[in-house]
Amino acid sequence: MQERNIALCIVLSIVTCGIYGLYWYVTLADGLNQAVGVEDTSGGMVLLFTIITCGIYGLYWCYKAGEKVDTIRQRRGEGGSNNGIVYLILTFIGLGIVTYALIQNELNKLAEPTAY
Repeated sequence: MQERNIALCIVLSIVTCGIYGLYWYVTLADGLNQAVGVEDTSGGMVLLFTIITCGIYGLYWCYKAGEKVDTIRQRRGEGGSNNGIVYLILTFIGLGIVTYALIQNELNKLAEPTAY
């Protein structure tokens, strides 16, 4: 799993008028599947379904991503909260990039080498 600089991802998404944001979306979906260890909808298919449904599948994916993040946090022994609702609301009000940043933050925590 690759650690990504969240600020750089946001800047690149803005500078490229969202094109990098689409790539980031795909890599987030793939990264979450890898982190949870499930064979779920691939990142490319998530993007395709989101485009076909005019964003409705993207809302569903954000909710499911929150559940996956909760699973990751529970495996680490951290208290689980209902991130799915938070991600869904943020995405619904147009702050999807904040949702991506929160998910990337969780994936970055997994990518960090643990000190023993």
